[in-house]
Amino acid sequence: MKLLLDTKLLLWAAGAPSRLSRPAAALLEDPANELIFSAASLWEIAIKRELGRSDFRVDPRILRRGLLDNGYREMPITSEHALATDALPGIHRDPFDRLLVAQATVEGLALVTADPVVARYPGPVRKV
Repeated sequence: MKLLLDTKLLLWAAGAPSRLSRPAAALLEDPANELIFSAASLWEIAIKRELGRSDFRVDPRILRRGLLDNGYREMPITSEHALATDALPGIHRDPFDRLLVAQATVEGLALVTADPVVARYPGPVRKV
């Protein structure tokens, strides 16, 4: 299965795996799953790190390199992804999360999240 991980799951997988739920850890460890991260997540980390957010201390360059070295595939942001955000219901105001939902929808991927608000979106969103 092709899985797009949300930003928090990426951060936990890379730096705090004990924070992952058992279902999340099982999905990440299953070699049958293709793990994908979005450029939107790296952009979010870069912005929130610059703002001094304590939960976004990781250097996004190092995170990206580590993800690629560990077999994750990177998904760029396209104009199709950006335009698909306007078809989403107003469940969440975070533009990064909305973009991830749109990317999963456009690309036919499952978005994996621990966020209960993001999990309320219809479509390919899976809460773990």
